[in-house]
Amino acid sequence: MEFRPCIDIHNGKVKQIVGGTLSDSGAKENFVSERGAGYFAQYYKDLGITGGHIIMLNKFGTPEYEASRAAAMEALDAYPGGLQVGGGINADNAGAFVEAGASHVIVTSYVFSDGRINYDNLRKLVRAVGREHVVLDLSCRKKEGEYYIVTDRWQKFTRTKLTAEVLLKLQEYCDEFLVHAVDVEGRAAGPDQVLFGIFGGYFDAAKAAGEKPLPVTYAGGIHSYDDIRALKKVSGGKVNITVGSALDLFGGELSCEEILKICK
Repeated sequence: MEFRPCIDIHNGKVKQIVGGTLSDSGAKENFVSERGAGYFAQYYKDLGITGGHIIMLNKFGTPEYEASRAAAMEALDAYPGGLQVGGGINADNAGAFVEAGASHVIVTSYVFSDGRINYDNLRKLVRAVGREHVVLDLSCRKKEGEYYIVTDRWQKFTRTKLTAEVLLKLQEYCDEFLVHAVDVEGRAAGPDQVLFGIFGGYFDAAKAAGEKPLPVTYAGGIHSYDDIRALKKVSGGKVNITVGSALDLFGGELSCEEILKICK
């Protein structure tokens, strides 16, 4: 299990929000930092943590998005090669983020159209930056007892369920998966352990197919060291984790240093 930290950016500022409240008009905020994104990138660099993700939460093409993009570039400049970046990524702009120092680009909305997987866009993205630089964000929300992948800053349900079979099918187009449990994101009320059954099914399916499963990072609801220990146990240490609002960096009580100890 690895700890993958985050830098969530909204309107150019580093924030922690309640995931399900994000909309064009704003979001419910848990924390707003007076420090720039570069500060957090340098902090993670000093701890030697790799694979953290920067998420630009504004709508692509707006002035607010451009402010968040500038902040993301500040973070990439502070920690080149150590961070992933997502939000408004497509085949046309992905290369610029990789050139700016992103280890990977994180994509959701671009690979879905009319609620279904757009394989043409997936192939364009892979041609643009290479599969080794792509993370597919398959963040999901629960509807009618099933987990559906959501797009457009988690506002729109696709018609694609998050299943072991979908993960296995998509792994040829990316290097990692990132899954935010949107319904518990930012609420510090505990993780959604049901999703770990899906991840376990994916690992088993990949093994049965004679393929190596890709790394999976889970985000959402983790608010205690006991949560981390429980997820490490239930996943056999195979799933990486992200902690946001619960970090002392963002007004919570958990320290990166202690989380690193538990993960190792």
